[in-house]
Amino acid sequence: MKHSTRKIGIMGGTFDPIHYGHLVTAEAARDKFGLDTVVFVPSGSPPHKKHKKVSAGEDRFLMSVLATASNRYFEVSDVELSREGLTYTVDTLKIFRDIYGADADFYFITGADAVMEILTWRNVETVLKMCKIVSAHRPGLDMAVFKKRVEEIEEMYMNKIYLIEIPALAISSTDIRERVKKGITIKYLLPEAVENYILKKHLYRY
Repeated sequence: MKHSTRKIGIMGGTFDPIHYGHLVTAEAARDKFGLDTVVFVPSGSPPHKKHKKVSAGEDRFLMSVLATASNRYFEVSDVELSREGLTYTVDTLKIFRDIYGADADFYFITGADAVMEILTWRNVETVLKMCKIVSAHRPGLDMAVFKKRVEEIEEMYMNKIYLIEIPALAISSTDIRERVKKGITIKYLLPEAVENYILKKHLYRY
């Protein structure tokens, strides 16, 4: 009897902090593509944010665990946090290939902004061969410009990029950090357990 191929979603991000936009995106992708698991991967030292202040990896990892605990399809991996130096998507995919095996089908879930810059990623051709790209976009995105970019990438690498619209993506980690800094409520923008963790650890007060 032939076993079915496992479909693994990989959702990377700084998750500083993780919020409902991330969770809604992951669940929408899981449902749409029938994913067996979605693995949240808090980034280690992302090259595109090397000049920005990012909270400690331990805090971002624990907030991700708290946020995803209630969904049996969600997992959190510290694979990037445990690596030294800059972390690249291509290296993370290779590690997951070793973990899940050669027959696993990977769906890399990311935002429209990242897709617009995908050609600048390290070894992008290898990345596109190793996984399917699922791009989440929010209402209000200039779809004409975005779809033109997607078509260029698909034609160049013969790899389809899948699009899903997520209204909750209007929530942003940047806005949440600013709200905390200014003493404005963040309730209902992220799971209560994550909100409590932020308050307990006095994150984003700088």
